[in-house]
Amino acid sequence: MDILDGIAPIADRYDGYVLDLWGVVHDGKRPYPGVPECLGELKRRGKRIVFLTNAPRRSWFIAGMLDRMGLDRALYDGIISSGEITWRMLKAKDHPWFARLGPRAFHIGPERDLSVAEEGAAELVADAAQADFLLNTGPDPDRGSHDASRYMPALREAARHQLPMLCVNPDRHVMVGTERLICAGALADLYKPMCGDIFEVGKPDPAVYDPVLDLLGMTDRHRVVAIGDTPHTDLAGAQAAGLDALWAMTGLAQHEHGDDPDPEILRQVALREGVDPVAAIRALRW
Repeated sequence: MDILDGIAPIADRYDGYVLDLWGVVHDGKRPYPGVPECLGELKRRGKRIVFLTNAPRRSWFIAGMLDRMGLDRALYDGIISSGEITWRMLKAKDHPWFARLGPRAFHIGPERDLSVAEEGAAELVADAAQADFLLNTGPDPDRGSHDASRYMPALREAARHQLPMLCVNPDRHVMVGTERLICAGALADLYKPMCGDIFEVGKPDPAVYDPVLDLLGMTDRHRVVAIGDTPHTDLAGAQAAGLDALWAMTGLAQHEHGDDPDPEILRQVALREGVDPVAAIRALRW
């Protein structure tokens, strides 16, 4: 597999860029070196840029996070998150899985994720016995982000009442700084043997790319490239949606393959995951 040092060699092949956030644009705390400059150069060349993230909170909330990191809103054209799509689906109730849900949700996750339930999208209840479904947005501060087994009592209680799980982040892990933390998908894996009725919103579902293309204002998918650090969500989702993909060697990829990855090992990993990225890229930089 070819490993590019930056985006410059292939930048003009594409008019639209779909970028993962955690692990590509930033490390959960600050943008990676060279990212603002790269985005600025793409915008100067007239490219459209949309962030697509499996973060379990609404797009307006994520925009505020990026503001606090110092990332200028002029450097991108929009944000679509799994939390935003979840909120829309809960409000519309036009998808068959959502149409059968009652309004009351037993929530596992931190308070910062509650934007997915705002404006009447769901009514939160503290007792699983009173709930219609389990809203899983990931780990919370009390039980922590390192050991998924700490959530087993709550998951067993939800399963005892046969609550269907709405998983708002299909990622299993994420890098925040130098720490590898669990995400909502890791809790979904534990819940599946107890209750198989689970709906995951986000990459790699190709449906989440439709609102992204709407924001890009593009219909020609051959002129759009997606960049992500995770094969089974970012790369698989792009491939399923008919987009080219670049595998960023930052975030989880850097954690797993180091600073100087072997191109042949990357090729074998991609083959095992059933994905075929255009190339790997050492970082989102020009």
